[in-house]
Amino acid sequence: MKNLFLFLVVCAFTTPIFAQIVELDTVVVRPIKYKYIYEVVDEDIDQSVKDLQIKLAKFDVTKEEYYSDEYDSYNVSFYIPKGYAVATYDEDGQLLRTIERYKNVKLPLAVIEAVAERFPNWSIDKDIYKVSYSEPKWESKKTYKLKLTNGEKTIRVKTDQDGNFL
Repeated sequence: MKNLFLFLVVCAFTTPIFAQIVELDTVVVRPIKYKYIYEVVDEDIDQSVKDLQIKLAKFDVTKEEYYSDEYDSYNVSFYIPKGYAVATYDEDGQLLRTIERYKNVKLPLAVIEAVAERFPNWSIDKDIYKVSYSEPKWESKKTYKLKLTNGEKTIRVKTDQDGNFL
């Protein structure tokens, strides 16, 4: 009985040694450009613009067929019906800068309230939303150019994303 017990204990400790070893494929994890998303993507913007900006942040130029590590940078254009974005990536696929321009998008509440307060009885006829982002300084500039109408009168104003007139 003692020998049987000893045999079972030895088997219990040696069985894991003979377990099958499985090698998994190499997985490469690349972070999306969080600095860009943090600086540019707002909750209070047009959904199609937000979707394009997230697509731009997730884009990996190193996976494209035209990629060659002998070039220093790549300019990639993204289009939607409301506008476009041009992004510059370095040879490692890091986002360096963007220039974006969109027409007639949903305006942030701060911009709408600022226009309504300063220009009562005026309506927003057209708008252009411009974004520029630069990686080395980790900063962005967002402006709204608005065309306001009141009957036959027309004026153009410029604001930032917080409703401050420029």
